[in-house]
Amino acid sequence: MKFPRSRRLRRALLASAAFTALAALAPGALAAAPSDLPSPEQGLNLLVVGVDSRTGVTEEEKERFRLGGQECDCTDVIMLVHVSAENDRISVVSLPRDSFTTLPDQHRDRRTGKLHAAHPAKINNAWAEGGSAFTVETVESMTGLPVHRYLEIDFRRFMDTVDRLDGGVAVCTAEPLKDPVTGIDLQPGTKRVGGGEALQYVRSRRADGQMDFGRIQKQQKFVVNTLERLRDGVLGDPAALEAFAATLRGRAATERGISTAELLALAARLKDLPPDRMEFSTVPVRGFHPDIAGVGSTLAWDEEGAAEVFGRLREDRPLPEAGAVAPSEIPVGEYRPTPGSSLICP
Repeated sequence: MKFPRSRRLRRALLASAAFTALAALAPGALAAAPSDLPSPEQGLNLLVVGVDSRTGVTEEEKERFRLGGQECDCTDVIMLVHVSAENDRISVVSLPRDSFTTLPDQHRDRRTGKLHAAHPAKINNAWAEGGSAFTVETVESMTGLPVHRYLEIDFRRFMDTVDRLDGGVAVCTAEPLKDPVTGIDLQPGTKRVGGGEALQYVRSRRADGQMDFGRIQKQQKFVVNTLERLRDGVLGDPAALEAFAATLRGRAATERGISTAELLALAARLKDLPPDRMEFSTVPVRGFHPDIAGVGSTLAWDEEGAAEVFGRLREDRPLPEAGAVAPSEIPVGEYRPTPGSSLICP
């Protein structure tokens, strides 16, 4: 049922007020707060995407954090997050932005309003052509998994969310990390970074020679470290947690978008989950397709390996052990955190 805009706004304000009141009652009150977050029998699937958008970023920030240049109008980050039905495991599979797909016949381009015939594309172009709804549809088609909730984060929201954490988030590098494109310049060791430098870090792909696959690993490690920072005080402070969740969620309307209330409910479900109950991987790939006119170089998934990975998620089972699926012809790392491993340099 669709509510008039004013009614939806009133409902959102009432929900926010209810959460604020509950937060004031007791630190554990958020766990009892009402939420529409589903609890599927085979686990919850949350699609998280990072959009290359500079909307709201100041000129000074663009210069300081090397955010100039042309927006790609696409999703630079695509992570499928599976939360087990028992809330005792999180599995994250990154889908490289250059993954090959075929967009279906008669889909409408949100930019022009025109209908497109079926055509080859990179997975990140689904957002450019059809926004959040088409992105969800494309990921469901490629993985065979239902997407229950969707979270979209642009540059502005990413920086503001990290800055909600007092002192920033720790990143660790065993070797110097210097990327002339993003401007990141880190010496070996562990350092806390704020929003702008954090964005430089998760966007960096030229400093270590691993390009997008190295960047994916940085993004995965940053997720773990951010969750560690939340566990270190924020989860016990309902007001701070609600402010963090509201900043992360933003106000944009998206297909199956997770709400601030649902983010808080998810945090309550997972508040005691240790880092070693999280597993990260990249969809198994085989190599690159030949260049396609108008599309460029695209990444070929390993069909058998991908089927194994997504089949396990469909059955709410852990991901395969590293190397257990068909090997890739290009180096694709996997990240399996253990207690303390994300914050401590080797």
